Amino acid sequence: MGKAKKVKVSKGETKQPKIALGDQIEEEKTVKPKNRHKIRNRDDDDEKCVDSSLTKRILSQARQQQIEIEEENGLVQTSKSTGKPIVKLGPEFSDTEEELSDTEHNDSQFYENIEINEEDERAIQMFMSRDAAPMRTLADIILEKLTEKKTEIETQFSEADSMQIQELDPRVKAMYEGVRDVLTKYRSGKLPKAFKIVPTLRNWEQILYITDPPKWSAAAMYQATRIFASNLKEKMAQRFYNLVLLPRIRDDLAEYKRLNFHLYQALRKALFKPAGFMKGILLPLLESGTCTLREAVIIGSVIAKNSIPILHSSAAILKIAEMDYTGANSIFLRIFLDKKYALPYRVTDGLVFHFLRFRRDPRELPVLWHQALLTFVQRYKSDISSEQKEALLELLKKQSHHTITPEVRRELQHAKCRDLEVGEPIPERMVC
Repeated sequence: MGKAKKVKVSKGETKQPKIALGDQIEEEKTVKPKNRHKIRNRDDDDEKCVDSSLTKRILSQARQQQIEIEEENGLVQTSKSTGKPIVKLGPEFSDTEEELSDTEHNDSQFYENIEINEEDERAIQMFMSRDAAPMRTLADIILEKLTEKKTEIETQFSEADSMQIQELDPRVKAMYEGVRDVLTKYRSGKLPKAFKIVPTLRNWEQILYITDPPKWSAAAMYQATRIFASNLKEKMAQRFYNLVLLPRIRDDLAEYKRLNFHLYQALRKALFKPAGFMKGILLPLLESGTCTLREAVIIGSVIAKNSIPILHSSAAILKIAEMDYTGANSIFLRIFLDKKYALPYRVTDGLVFHFLRFRRDPRELPVLWHQALLTFVQRYKSDISSEQKEALLELLKKQSHHTITPEVRRELQHAKCRDLEVGEPIPERMVC
């Protein structure tokens, strides 16, 4: 048996002490710290971290700069005594004219501040219906239903569902009277669950009447429009727009000469059901014969800024072109024409006949009519026939404007009519 070899230890290495076997086993059961030391660059940490006091000063200066920018734009006013910004409430919160005027800048962020020309307004009033019937509201129809015990209600649209009237449990009536009190003072937050289920009820109009819609706040009207536009069918949404939303819009414009922001948003939300919007708001407004220039411009801005399917727009254009003329008709026709739809020939023919009706009209037509005609020939001069072109040129001799008519004549003279295109097939258009 040979001798055990000695392990040579090189210079620079330390000879480890001998450890008993039992001690080695115990050491293996415990966790030993690793001899790794991470070297951190303290300079980078100092650059990334900012002292808390310095952070407060930076945020304070940024907040002050933001307030100064908003003051320059007229969005916020600062109190001279405290130096803090003054918060102004919207029109639905205020009762004085001063507070209402302070909100004009906030609303102008969402739609343009509309300046009404007095001459245009007088011109439109000349074409308004003098013996127009008052617009019916939900309260009028409910009272008529309760007093006369009718089985069907005559509405502006015969296809609308008849109203369901039934005896209500006193507890249900008391509950929705409480909902009425909430909606009168509603500003933000959640709505009562009892109100959210109204669109699912068979007698939803009767329940809605208990909540007294004319007294809802503007914010409540917006939330209600969201609920009803999402949960009602087209015909039911049309009735809500016509009997509840439209009267409120007109009352608000007549009272304040401008539209509350929440009601403007409600109009935009109503376009979620485009057929209901056209049949419940736009067409009844024009058929009433009392649409003012302000109402036409504001509601028209909603149509101009939002996408509408071509079929709904084509049907609306054709209906407007065929109804009795008022100055507001030209505003809406021009807005629809500026959307540059590929209109069916049936619609373009209807527009041509609409303008040709005024060949023998002795009245002096407003500038809005001439602007609508100019927009039509600019957009659709290649979609009219040669006979229609000649008829429109004859129309310009009877109805003319010193600056607009030369432009219309120039467009028509350079028009390439649809029946004179050589070597090119007439494009197929869908028919409404």
